[in-house]
Amino acid sequence: MPRAPWRRRRTTDSPRPAGRRWAGRLRRSSTFARQVLLVRVGRRDGVAAPATDLASPEHRYLDRQRRRYGLDRYERTDVEAIVPVSPALAPHPAVDDDAPSMAIPLLPGERTVARRAKFALVNACTLASLMLGINAIFVAMRGDVRLGAFLLIACVAFDGLDGALARKLKVASPFGAQMDSLADMCSFGLAAPVVVYASLAGSAPPAAAAVAAALVAACAAIRLARFNVSPKDGRFFCGVPTTMAAAVLALTVALGLPLPGLVQIAGVALLAFAMVSSFPYAKLARLVKLPPWLWLAPVIGALVDIRLTFALVVVGYLVSGPLLWLHQRRTA
Repeated sequence: MPRAPWRRRRTTDSPRPAGRRWAGRLRRSSTFARQVLLVRVGRRDGVAAPATDLASPEHRYLDRQRRRYGLDRYERTDVEAIVPVSPALAPHPAVDDDAPSMAIPLLPGERTVARRAKFALVNACTLASLMLGINAIFVAMRGDVRLGAFLLIACVAFDGLDGALARKLKVASPFGAQMDSLADMCSFGLAAPVVVYASLAGSAPPAAAAVAAALVAACAAIRLARFNVSPKDGRFFCGVPTTMAAAVLALTVALGLPLPGLVQIAGVALLAFAMVSSFPYAKLARLVKLPPWLWLAPVIGALVDIRLTFALVVVGYLVSGPLLWLHQRRTA
């Protein structure tokens, strides 16, 4: 039966048997051989591999690879450019100990003595808020929760002062923003729940008070992390800010609202969930621009019964977020 013309002949009568043996090696190690050929083309274009010590362990390894794959006619540098060397045999790069470190300045812009003093003043306010928060924890653990609440109010004041000074003195920086977030977490995410937990001792179940306090800490951390990575809106907050939540908790403890323990725990949990909500809440700058007659009712109410007025203002502010959200949904 005649052999089909397209079938390959299995004879060895090739005019170039050496070439046939080389093709066999190409079939056994096609990827390696193709890489060698590509390196040879690159060397013709003027690209040469770096030469190292010929007596080094990695070069002895490369010589064994050349003999294994039949690449004796190629240079060491050709094989060195493509043969993977074991990490134990690879030379370690030299490290220059005298190279200057590329430190990022904490204060962008020109670094004059006056700007550094302003920068130090702003960060001193942030550190004051941090230290007052730590002392609020110590005082609350000692049993003086009212003093701890007043220390938290002082934390709120210093937290607002450092941001206002940074904008006024034009020394705002990424370092200051991160420092402020860390101080807020300590003062408002940790100190405020501790003061609230200490104030609920004896009037509410300890387990429920602990859960509510832990919820405030967790929601404050989520809120601060989201605030750092979210785009800023100049008109509204996305959720209740941690500073305002801590101020509400501190004033509640300082005023001593006559509410049952379970009602206070429910209010603390509601405030914690309001921090991580997506409801828009007006910023203080917009509240200050309200008509003066709207401020008359809270002032008169504070003169009559400050506790009831404070509770009504807090409830009204918490309800304003869902109402603004519904209004935006309808007008969109």
